[in-house]
Amino acid sequence: MSLDIVDLSRLQFAVTALYHFLFVPLTLGLSVLIAIMETVYVMTGRTIWRDMTKFWGVLFGINFAMGVATGIVMEFQFGMNWSYYSHYVGDIFGAPLAIEGLMAFFLEATFVGLFFFGWERMSRVGHLIATWLVAIGSNFSALWILIANGWMQNPVGAQLNPQTMRMEVTDFGAVLTNPVAQAKFVHTVSAGYVTAAIFVLGVSAWYLLKGRHAQLAKRSMTVAASFGLAASLSVVVLGDESGYLSSEHQKMKLAAIEAMWDTEAAPAAFTAFGFPDQDARETHYAVHIPWVMGLIGTRSLDTEIPGIKDLVNNAEGYIRNGIDAYDALQTIRAAKTEAEVPAEARMRFENNGAYLGYALLLKRYLDDPRQATDEQVRQAAMDTVPPVGPLFWAFRIMVALGMFFIALTACFFWLSVRRRLDAHPWLLKIAVLSIPLPWIAAESGWIVAELGRQPWIIEGVLPTALAVSNLGASALLATIAGFILIYTVIFVIEMKLMLHSIRKGPQEVSDAHLSNYYPLMKQMAGKA
Repeated sequence: MSLDIVDLSRLQFAVTALYHFLFVPLTLGLSVLIAIMETVYVMTGRTIWRDMTKFWGVLFGINFAMGVATGIVMEFQFGMNWSYYSHYVGDIFGAPLAIEGLMAFFLEATFVGLFFFGWERMSRVGHLIATWLVAIGSNFSALWILIANGWMQNPVGAQLNPQTMRMEVTDFGAVLTNPVAQAKFVHTVSAGYVTAAIFVLGVSAWYLLKGRHAQLAKRSMTVAASFGLAASLSVVVLGDESGYLSSEHQKMKLAAIEAMWDTEAAPAAFTAFGFPDQDARETHYAVHIPWVMGLIGTRSLDTEIPGIKDLVNNAEGYIRNGIDAYDALQTIRAAKTEAEVPAEARMRFENNGAYLGYALLLKRYLDDPRQATDEQVRQAAMDTVPPVGPLFWAFRIMVALGMFFIALTACFFWLSVRRRLDAHPWLLKIAVLSIPLPWIAAESGWIVAELGRQPWIIEGVLPTALAVSNLGASALLATIAGFILIYTVIFVIEMKLMLHSIRKGPQEVSDAHLSNYYPLMKQMAGKA
């Protein structure tokens, strides 16, 4: 069996990205939750809130360290496995990553040290500021990463330089304010908040079931339920915004998520259930909910959402326009000076340059897209359809879990208002069993975002198949196996550390209280 270098490179990046994203959501959410808890401590002076901050801070620290260890590898992969991608768009993609490293990560890492070692060396307010800066740094880190990722989904503020064959920034402000990036940022961050809230709810519920640390657990659950309910509701609202933007910038992704093969009369129905068949181009046993998809995707009752078949037909036209742009590009590059470029070639490239990426889809079948047959053009147009089945189900798993999180946090919020958090042991057991679910939802969301963009590494600009480095299959297989082994060890270590800390439980006698006994303990030690 021949091994495809593109597929192996994608598999390696998918493995490292999905492993890394096991740690990111909890870091985002716990950093804010512990900042809230310490704020209450500073405002009230009640030491139990300090104990809560320290306990959940230990779990945050374990998770943060593992996230850093797995995240560093990701940036190196762009140069090692995706060298042409780095060459083609490095001017745009590199800037957010550099800013993330210089500003967000260093801010976060610096104040993490102050959080752990500054309790007795800083004032209460000073330490609280450090804690909030940890939370701000965590979220800033996500912001810059998602600005880079959002540009891959909706490339704005840049254009191709025909001479260097590189994308160059024309409007960095447009890159920063990219609506897709902003929507992805708030949606991803809110998902992280939900993850942390469910985690705190589940661990606290376990303590209540075991009859341990009841006061600390109840207060933690009250904060987590309130925070989690607000975050869960915001995830739904912000997810709707992402769906609306997809209808503008990534029509094929939206059609694939919905398994919408044919364009429906507006407003389109939402397919709640079904079995997509990509070969037959139909969805078996489909159950539709009228109007819902039209309202989500277009926020109107009279705007159509194009189906996959019509989008493929459109792609054929884009490919032919792209071939004309490719031909003009070769003429421009053949000219020795700018003055020698024919005006006709320059005009053709200006008119059709936006479709150049579609012509590059033909590079999978032949070296010169201008020599493509009609059959090859049709095949390249079919390649614009991502895997429909995985997208269809990943999206529905994510949505179903989102609805569950709203119900779960709402129940605990209501019980916290009534001060009856331990009234229903069966509900506490559900909270414990729910701990892994936010990660399933988050990973499903990334599958939707990244798999739905295929065959593009940059939507409409650069096909994934052209972005890889010239590596051997054996090297890729060896590194994939190595990453899986190392990351699995890291994951097992984190689980052991987290479970050990949870079983040990929080130290509810605060350091402030222990300091009262320190002179006596020192005197007794001297006598001994």
